[in-house]
Amino acid sequence: MHDFRKLEVYKRALLFTKRVRQVTAKFPREEMFGLTSQFCRASDSIVLNIAEGAGCTSKKEFTKFVGYSARSGYECGGCADISAILKYISTEEYDELVDETNQIVAMLIGLQRSLQK
Repeated sequence: MHDFRKLEVYKRALLFTKRVRQVTAKFPREEMFGLTSQFCRASDSIVLNIAEGAGCTSKKEFTKFVGYSARSGYECGGCADISAILKYISTEEYDELVDETNQIVAMLIGLQRSLQK
């Protein structure tokens, strides 16, 4: 079992999911059960898969869950793209979300590689 709360990527993912909620709170009401929900669930999934994977009994299984987290990060990137093209977010918000997503995914890939050694 891993102490996931000490992982920097976990801490960053928590802050990211908070930021996603701040941004999506401004989305049109008709997106509540569409893009808003999808974006929030994807950002939550980054955090939750790290936590769930930490409870695994093997590094191999934890690595699999870290991979799920990374894929959720990519999904957040897609949600940011949709949000931008629909003009729900500003260019600055888009850049911030994409940059943070890319950094979190890079950290997850690094964690995956370290677990595979």
